[in-house]
Amino acid sequence: MLRWIILIIFFSLFGTYAFQALKTLTQQRSLLILYWVVVVFVFANFAYHSIYFDRHEGFNPGMSLALGLFLSLFVFQTLIVLFLFFEDIVRIPQALYRFFTQGEGVQNYFPDRRKFISKLALGIAAVPLASLLYGMYKGKYNYKVLRYTLEFDNLPKAFDGFTLTQISDIHSGSFDNREKVSYGMDLINEQQSDVILFTGDMVNNKASEVYPWMDLMTSLKAPQGKFSILGNHDYGDYVQWDTDEAKKKNLSDLIEAQEKMGFKVLLNDAQFLEKDGERIALIGVENWGKGGFKKAGDLNLAVSNVNSEDFKILMSHDPSHWEAQVIEHPFPFELTLSGHTHGMQFGIEIPGWFKWSPVKWRYKQWAGVYNQAKQYLNVNRGFGFLAYPGRVGIWPEITVITLKCSQKVV
Repeated sequence: MLRWIILIIFFSLFGTYAFQALKTLTQQRSLLILYWVVVVFVFANFAYHSIYFDRHEGFNPGMSLALGLFLSLFVFQTLIVLFLFFEDIVRIPQALYRFFTQGEGVQNYFPDRRKFISKLALGIAAVPLASLLYGMYKGKYNYKVLRYTLEFDNLPKAFDGFTLTQISDIHSGSFDNREKVSYGMDLINEQQSDVILFTGDMVNNKASEVYPWMDLMTSLKAPQGKFSILGNHDYGDYVQWDTDEAKKKNLSDLIEAQEKMGFKVLLNDAQFLEKDGERIALIGVENWGKGGFKKAGDLNLAVSNVNSEDFKILMSHDPSHWEAQVIEHPFPFELTLSGHTHGMQFGIEIPGWFKWSPVKWRYKQWAGVYNQAKQYLNVNRGFGFLAYPGRVGIWPEITVITLKCSQKVV
């Protein structure tokens, strides 16, 4: 209860402070009333979904929308407050000085708030507000196909030009638009890759979240098949369960659902892809992540039937696994595929020039291709979304990687 009182006080203060900027620019009663109607509605909607939040179910589209609207308005108000606060640092001492030196009421000497500052504050604050709202309306389904060609010295010649499509972090429990999701699945099929690889987080928490979307994911086709691994959300660790047995059954139900959709789920295991008498090893580990995340991945177990000289593609959900264990492993993993970060669903990207997101302060490898010690890592930005129901600047991703031999024998 105390945290709600504190939140109400802060939100009310921020709302009132931001209201001052609007009041400086207009005296239209209808606009001023509309502002408070929006503020009260957004906060009440967020409070309602938070109070009745079911920890047995986790995030759902309604809760995500309430959070997204609250976050958008809070960012808008915070930026306005920062501008007005710095102006008041100047205005208040001026008023006090005049009061003590000229002996009249402070109100007679308190400088009026400058309209320029209010306009500047509202204008700048409107940019992230519009971006966050756009991210919720359009950005979350703004699928982008990113293509990479990677060369390897030891790639079997039969696999020269072999293509793989990687998707990650579907988070099917967050979806709220079947038409858009269907379009994304069609886009995956349009790549006509040799194999489709999914690198974890099929759901937010529960296997039942994927059931309404199974027909769409069943439609995904690739000549060499579809393979998947588990991400940290797939284990059901972030919701409450009545019994341990119920939690275990949820995981087995999710694995069964993926198999019904045509995915071969690799649980610390390997599968060989063969072509013209040659092969490459596709290895999948369970989730392994730093910073408190589940560490169920076992590289040694996963490669127990793989030879060191085999060309290896590793599927590992969390990119922190790459530097922590993969690079230094006795077996070289030529290509590792990860996801997990979502690129924080927020950032700025100019392809080929600039890439930034706050998530870079948490993960060294957070989006795109990295290369170290002749080993590549691709971190997929994710197909879906979680919590904030949108994406700004970091769009949902379908990765297409073409494998090439760096030295061809003529």
